[in-house]
Amino acid sequence: MTKQKQLHLKKQMAPYEKSNTKDSVWQLINTILPFIALWFLAYQSLSVSYILTLIIAVFAAGFLVRIFIIFHDCCHHSFFKSRRANKIIGTITGVLTIFPYSQWQHDHSVHHATSSNLDKRGTGDIWMLTVDEYVASSFWQKVAYRLYRNPIIMFGLGPIYVFLIKNRFNRKGARLKERLNTYLTNVSIVALYSLLCWLIGWEAFLLVQLPIFLISGAAGIWLFYVQHTFEDSYFEEDSNWEYVKAAVEGSSFYKLPKVLQWFTGNIGYHHVHHLSPRVPNYMLEEAHNKTQPLQNVPTITLGTSIQSLKFHLWDEKNKKFVAYKEIAEYLQSTKKRELASKLK
Repeated sequence: MTKQKQLHLKKQMAPYEKSNTKDSVWQLINTILPFIALWFLAYQSLSVSYILTLIIAVFAAGFLVRIFIIFHDCCHHSFFKSRRANKIIGTITGVLTIFPYSQWQHDHSVHHATSSNLDKRGTGDIWMLTVDEYVASSFWQKVAYRLYRNPIIMFGLGPIYVFLIKNRFNRKGARLKERLNTYLTNVSIVALYSLLCWLIGWEAFLLVQLPIFLISGAAGIWLFYVQHTFEDSYFEEDSNWEYVKAAVEGSSFYKLPKVLQWFTGNIGYHHVHHLSPRVPNYMLEEAHNKTQPLQNVPTITLGTSIQSLKFHLWDEKNKKFVAYKEIAEYLQSTKKRELASKLK
């Protein structure tokens, strides 16, 4: 894709970068109110059957994922025209999703500016090593990396670390406003959780909130993981990295069933979102459908996305993700090339 075509593609997003207050308010209503209602029903169901509670918790978790998408849009100033309105709603939904608005906004902005850039990894992304980096790593670094990317740890313990530990502290160098927003979010979470524990008891609170938190957290990490981890993705060193290519080739089109697409706030159109973060979530599908060059972007489905679990390392030479088991073949070929070079 030439520079001119990339610039044209970016300009094609302009008509979809305008939020609609009516649509945004309606999305708040059809997302937050059902979540509160389901949370209350889950609590009421404790006296009937905990299995019923868990079933309701699954749906409540779906709405919490949708609340996160609203939070996410607010961080990009794409949910409302007013930056102040975005910050207010973003902070409130940040309390519900346990994310400090200003802190996450910073890290996520860095993610968008550096996504698929091999020389600028480490902020707002998932830990990923290249084959050469992994081979050169120490034994314990390899162990840590394998544990980090183990599905049980990433999607099971990951939400606990991300939401309850990582997001509770300010990053080094954070400005005063960002630090204050983190403190406000933490205090608000403690106040809300304390109130609920006082009203219904801490046991009942944990029985309801814990499964909702774990299910939505695992779903959120899965969405982030799968939309940047697919076989023929795009990763380049900084000197060759291009923003538009990183967006349309390094972010997948996760084609989900309509129900799941609704619950995930169209975030499956991740290539559109990375191409233009100012497009609100309810405009992503239309932007994709009406932009011809986007019809051929990398596409994964619910079924094929499972394959991403076997992609562990980025092979810079072949420009694709590979599994650990393929490293032996890589080392053998490297030794053969070195031997052939010496014989010459």
